[in-house]
Amino acid sequence: MLEQVGSLVGSPWIYAVVALSVLLDVFLPVLPSGVLVITAATAAAAGSATDVPDILALTLCAATASVLGDLVAYRLAWRGGDRLDRAISRSRRLTTAQERLGAALARGGGALVVLARFAPAGRSVVSLGAGAAHRRARDFLPWSALAGLTWAVYSVALGYFGAHWLGASWLATAVSVAALFAAGAGAAYVVRREPRAS
Repeated sequence: MLEQVGSLVGSPWIYAVVALSVLLDVFLPVLPSGVLVITAATAAAAGSATDVPDILALTLCAATASVLGDLVAYRLAWRGGDRLDRAISRSRRLTTAQERLGAALARGGGALVVLARFAPAGRSVVSLGAGAAHRRARDFLPWSALAGLTWAVYSVALGYFGAHWLGASWLATAVSVAALFAAGAGAAYVVRREPRAS
């Protein structure tokens, strides 16, 4: 299978598949966009040194799609009006997340946006919460861009260096994906504890 993904890495289709997956996972957090990015980076690392531009293109593709997905969710939530407000108010978790995000952004704590990008469904909660709370784009989007770039660099680096250290195998991919999930679990823990610490 890595060979098939490797042949896909050499074509423009891998970028379209990665971009679509990363773009949509803000709405469907179950999409394995991180796994796809890691697998593509692992397959690219199996090639020659000429694959380095592909790694850079993969990183830029994933980061750009992440920011665009955040922006779409932000704008939809901004325009969501009363229906979205009612949906958020029915969920204690979303209401609490929206309050935390608002407080963090108000005091310049955009690190929460970056951390949430790694947490399961954190990107969705942050993007939709920022839009629904009508946070200013200039307070949210720079942090969203940093979050998308950080996540993309981390994910691609996991696949790329995992393949160099462990070989372009399923073991390298599995270890890299486990490291991505560990970062997500750590980010979720920090995000949950952040209001108590402040």
